[in-house]
Amino acid sequence: MNIYRKILTLSLLAAAGIAAVAQVENGGVVRRRADKEKKNEKNAAGVTDRMQDFFTAKETHDADLQYKREIYRQLDLSKPENTPLYYPEDVIDGKQNLFRLIFGLVVDGKIPAYEYLDGREVFTDQYKVKVDEMLDRFEIFYQSGNGTAKNPKYVIEEADVPTNMVQSYYILEKWEFDRRSNRMNTRVEAICPVLNRYADYGGSGKFPMFWVKFDQLRPYLAQEYVFLSDDNNLEQYSLDDYFNLGMYDGEIYKTRNLRNLSMAQMYPDEDLLKQAQDSIDNRLKNYGKNLYVPTREEYLAQKEREEEIARAIAAGDTIPGRTMVSDTESASSETKSVRSRRSSTSKAKKTPKAKKPKLSSSSSSNGNASAAKSVRRRKK
Repeated sequence: MNIYRKILTLSLLAAAGIAAVAQVENGGVVRRRADKEKKNEKNAAGVTDRMQDFFTAKETHDADLQYKREIYRQLDLSKPENTPLYYPEDVIDGKQNLFRLIFGLVVDGKIPAYEYLDGREVFTDQYKVKVDEMLDRFEIFYQSGNGTAKNPKYVIEEADVPTNMVQSYYILEKWEFDRRSNRMNTRVEAICPVLNRYADYGGSGKFPMFWVKFDQLRPYLAQEYVFLSDDNNLEQYSLDDYFNLGMYDGEIYKTRNLRNLSMAQMYPDEDLLKQAQDSIDNRLKNYGKNLYVPTREEYLAQKEREEEIARAIAAGDTIPGRTMVSDTESASSETKSVRSRRSSTSKAKKTPKAKKPKLSSSSSSNGNASAAKSVRRRKK
């Protein structure tokens, strides 16, 4: 009996311990389970922590940088290179354009949005955009929900999404020269949709909506594929590839400076503005090339090419950069031409000549008469 009592008491104590542990876990004391719940929520959204870490670019330490510059570009969606960001205007077969993707992620709370501060952007919690205030500011109609999967917090009809008003984007680029790898790295830091609205008096105005960080947007962009031209409708590149490979065409409208002035304010004249934009682009693209020291073989090859061009110019060549024939190639061509001439002369010697008919004494004495007779006969 004592043995049965001990077994019974031990079983009761074990059951009580399991219930206590379950109660502690249900109370939220165990953080490991909370992390799993967060991962399950992200799995339901289609993006996991591993995917987000993969697409997040690591910041280069300032001690490893030799050069850094922040460039603001405007992507006009009317340009052929930027049209993949505008179409399709409506959702077709699950395909949507860039603004619908960004707008849906911000409204659903999957990625945060930040205030547009006109050149002084700070991506911290202090400057996060509240969705309801953003919708009220831009007069986008919505209905409040319970925040559940069936009834989201903000319900917006498809016709109320201002996708046709977003005709341009602002992007923030970072150009950094890493002295460890000795190369210039270019990446997009943030994207801002810009609304183009027409006023009552007939004019139009641009209204930047908000900034979204590109790294937080990349996992979703990698799942959206687009085709880049009308000649080839095969969707070979994703929107993430589109930005990382620099397939867009954007003009510089601002650079980060101490006075926080735009390019139009610094250069009021259009010609000077265009020259300044081209100058900045050339300096950014050639900065790494100017720091590059060629090897001995590359230096000698470049020097030899320069000497060949100089000789071609001295010889009267008006196009010194065209393909030049080497001495061996010219010698071989000369031998081929000599051989061809010899073969043609030998063929000419072998051809038999037409024999002249011999004339008799009678015909020689009356040569002129016979010749006249023969001519008259042929005429007949």
